[in-house]
Amino acid sequence: MPKRPHIVIFNPDQWRGDVLGHMGNPAAVTPHLDCAVATDAVSFRYTFCQNPVCTPSRCSFMSGWYPHVRGHRTMFHMMREGEPVLLKTLKENGYYVWWGGKNDLVPGQHGYESYCDIKYRPTRSPAPMWRGDHKEDWRGAPGSDTYYSFYVGRLPHTPGDTFYYDGDWANVLGAVDMIHHAPADRPLCIYLPLTYPHPPYAVEDPWYSMIGRNALPPRIPTPPGWRGKPSLLRGIHARQGMQGWFEERWTELRATYYGMCARLDHQFGLVMQALRDAGLYDDTAVLCFADHGDFTGDYGLVEKTQNTFEDCLTRVPLVIKPPAWVPVQPRVSEALVELIDVPATIEALAGITPAHDHFGRSLLPVLAGETDEHRDAVFSEGGRRHGETQAMELESADSQVPTGLYWPRVNLQTSEGPEHTKAVMCRTREFKYTRRLYEMDELYDLRDDPAELVNRVTDPALADVLAALKERLFTFFLETCDVVPRDTDRRW
Repeated sequence: MPKRPHIVIFNPDQWRGDVLGHMGNPAAVTPHLDCAVATDAVSFRYTFCQNPVCTPSRCSFMSGWYPHVRGHRTMFHMMREGEPVLLKTLKENGYYVWWGGKNDLVPGQHGYESYCDIKYRPTRSPAPMWRGDHKEDWRGAPGSDTYYSFYVGRLPHTPGDTFYYDGDWANVLGAVDMIHHAPADRPLCIYLPLTYPHPPYAVEDPWYSMIGRNALPPRIPTPPGWRGKPSLLRGIHARQGMQGWFEERWTELRATYYGMCARLDHQFGLVMQALRDAGLYDDTAVLCFADHGDFTGDYGLVEKTQNTFEDCLTRVPLVIKPPAWVPVQPRVSEALVELIDVPATIEALAGITPAHDHFGRSLLPVLAGETDEHRDAVFSEGGRRHGETQAMELESADSQVPTGLYWPRVNLQTSEGPEHTKAVMCRTREFKYTRRLYEMDELYDLRDDPAELVNRVTDPALADVLAALKERLFTFFLETCDVVPRDTDRRW
């Protein structure tokens, strides 16, 4: 690179890859992202996370390692001291790193000094996310069909504001201010790990009301008897207790989630406008992507799981606008991409040679339109072995207490049955194979069954496909099972 760009990492939590207007979803209201893709950015239709929950995914896309490389498979195993983190790499290479938002990446007990110059704290105290101080107003009574639904609906505006001033708003406005006061002697990195559209499903007007309920695409139905599907899904479905919901109720929940995404798009637009106003737009690389997706009513479920890999959970948005001097062909790319390609791309933009081996691949050739043949397969993984109690997430307050919002899932993760089995997905353009330790594997022909409703792992007609995907999975593990440190030791 002739010079180092500023970098903005706009990183929502739990945004499905299909809730984007430029992906052809008629109910998605994302004009700012759509405009970027039409003018100077590339959106990647087939981007997949490496784990469908927050911390393992973030550890993966900040290191370039798959979760199995160092055991980052739970919400309570973050990047340890001495392990590589992209933010730390940027700071060590002269970037002024401003971090505004959630963590879910590095151990809180060690602080943030190694990873950023500023861990932002707003001067004005935000309101609780999703009106978390008023759960009794929206959650319903224990045993009701709303108790585990995560559905809140319309939020009020905070006094004196035209929006609901929560932590996301505080951090976005802080980032806008930082852009206007960027240091003159160092390139700037803005890291915005936001919370929306993570449930509970709640958003204020105008975003709550701007989603056309009739435009929502159909929900994926609950599979009859959950035949061929993972037992964790069947267990969560039974515990969430939403089987009696009419479609109108699902529509309101889904429209609220879409409104949360619309609010994020508006906030993305504020950051982009701040870059223009500060004269930094052409000199800035902007990357917008989520850590994983959300069921949002598909299969009759809400929230997510830790070891199932439906596209609604593993396929995420990824939009990249490079600085003006980097070649780009604005479009929706059909390349198969993994989130571990994010650090490799940022390193290439910043002219940084990483000091550790990782498995990401720079997307610069794809941005330039030179190719859409990036990967032949993508992978995601999760779960645990029997007896691996440190991976049960017993630290979660919801693991044993049915009053917890996440109890339907997190409590099942403590079972020594098949529910929390270790599993890994291998997905190509046409097929998805999932290997499971303690229950039936899965194989879907995505050409005929994009909703992943019919498990064909025992179908003789796909025997050759199954054999090829198993071989590809074996090669994946052989290639990525470990990393050898760059420094060597003396033998005497």
